[in-house]
Amino acid sequence: MKILVAEDEAMLRKTIEMKLKKEGYEVIVTTDGRQAIEELEQANPDVIVTDIMMPYASGLEVINFVRQKLNRKTPIIILSAMEQEKVVMEAFELGADDYITKPFSLNELAIRVKRLIARTKS
Repeated sequence: MKILVAEDEAMLRKTIEMKLKKEGYEVIVTTDGRQAIEELEQANPDVIVTDIMMPYASGLEVINFVRQKLNRKTPIIILSAMEQEKVVMEAFELGADDYITKPFSLNELAIRVKRLIARTKS
């Protein structure tokens, strides 16, 4: 199982990567939205974990790219410190499957990833 992580905060990105690898996933790490979009043109991960606010392209643009341009149903989990209902609603309207507010538990993230993978397999 392959997970794409798009997160611009270096420490958080590394801890997410380490946790997901420990859970047995192959992890593709990107540092901004543009890099995530470029990676998604090549790779077809089982789950995408993306921050909302990133340089060059936002998480909302990543969701839109996956759903509209690539026409994929890949599960997408949004990470954001922003608690603005409008942004959350926009993410869901664009096709996000789940939303986690920072700070969050790495165990919670791992469980949500596992749940989304199980849901897509059934």
